[in-house]
Amino acid sequence: MSTIRAAFAIALTALLSSVGSLSAAAAPAASNSLDPLAFLLGSWDAGANTGAHGTGTGATTFERSLQGRVIVRTNHADYPALGDRPATKHDDLMVIYAHEDGAEADYYDNEGHKIHYVISTPAANHVVFLGDAPAGAPRFRLTYSRRDDSTVDGEFEMAPPGHPETFQRYLTWEMHRTGDAARP
Repeated sequence: MSTIRAAFAIALTALLSSVGSLSAAAAPAASNSLDPLAFLLGSWDAGANTGAHGTGTGATTFERSLQGRVIVRTNHADYPALGDRPATKHDDLMVIYAHEDGAEADYYDNEGHKIHYVISTPAANHVVFLGDAPAGAPRFRLTYSRRDDSTVDGEFEMAPPGHPETFQRYLTWEMHRTGDAARP
């Protein structure tokens, strides 16, 4: 009986080893569909951003993670008190990932929002994150455009429920590079 167990263990080990080798060989290299977003990699100071919450300041970091398979964006913004509205802080996290048809992203923030984006790059150094259009809810669009090596313009727009293509500007900002991305 122990000879059968030993033979089974050897066969199982060989099988698992070959399956592991096949899956490692079959795993595609990090997708090139994230390459058009490379201009965003690094740390950025948002200086003054202007929008529905007034004028605030913020900082954003884009860095590759998971051996280059995703880009993680973290963002923080502070808005001073305005009229009857108290000062507010905004934190969010976005995971940008590639797949066979392009790139997508999932966004989460401290206010409980979750947005799924499909990403397009209509021109070099220009990227558009287009949110889903859920019934009865607003639709969102986030755009980044590189002005030069150290400056990127950002815009966040909303379309009202029932009018998913009628975007209105909600927030604009100018980001200035403060550092390079930490991970390749």
